[in-house]
Amino acid sequence: MNREETIRLSGLAIGYPGKHSVKVVAEGITQSIHSGELTCLLGENGAGKSTLLRTLSGFLPALSGEITILGKPLREYREKELATVIGVVLTEKTNLQNMTVTELVGMGRSPYTGFWGRLSAEDRRKVDDALALVGIVPLRDRMVQTLSDGERQKVMIAKALAQETPIIFLDEPTAFLDYPSKVEILNLLHRLSCEMGKTVFLSTHDLDLALRVADRVWLMKKGTPLRTGLPANLIVDRETGRFHFDQ
Repeated sequence: MNREETIRLSGLAIGYPGKHSVKVVAEGITQSIHSGELTCLLGENGAGKSTLLRTLSGFLPALSGEITILGKPLREYREKELATVIGVVLTEKTNLQNMTVTELVGMGRSPYTGFWGRLSAEDRRKVDDALALVGIVPLRDRMVQTLSDGERQKVMIAKALAQETPIIFLDEPTAFLDYPSKVEILNLLHRLSCEMGKTVFLSTHDLDLALRVADRVWLMKKGTPLRTGLPANLIVDRETGRFHFDQ
């Protein structure tokens, strides 16, 4: 499958307003992300992984530089249009009551359903397809609050798939999961990038698993430029837990 550039970062600086000044988390980021690839963002706590993901998603404004999505500057997208391009799965657990799995996944169709949010036959087919792709058809009538953490994370990924976006961002998608569920989720995301040509970009603390499934790794460290490379070139110091790319 051809791997085309879908996201381009040019001289990007990220951060957020502090009490008395703007807090710069990282700057000078010039990189690209491609379709058909699973890209994993690694880094210590506080390195800026969530800030970068939220900036790429349009939830935080860039401090400077440019983010280009599918050849168009991110700042030129309207909210509804952006919702047809980028699906986002955040770390926070959903606290939804009295909603079935099918209803929650159906919310992914909201960019297409108009003001009243009524699902057409085509929308319902897209929801069914998403449930099947993630392998959770048997859960379709379960209430969301009865799901395990792993099941709930699969539902959120299915919701992003029902949204039919070429790009999916995930912030720590394996947080709160047991090891078998972590493996299953990351393998699922890799399969979706390979088989469907999706651009999948995620942050994670699961270093060993990321190195097994990622096509490319981004490494964030405080006070140093962001670096990218192949998983095979990442060197891990088992004594300190620190990692860097082999020169």
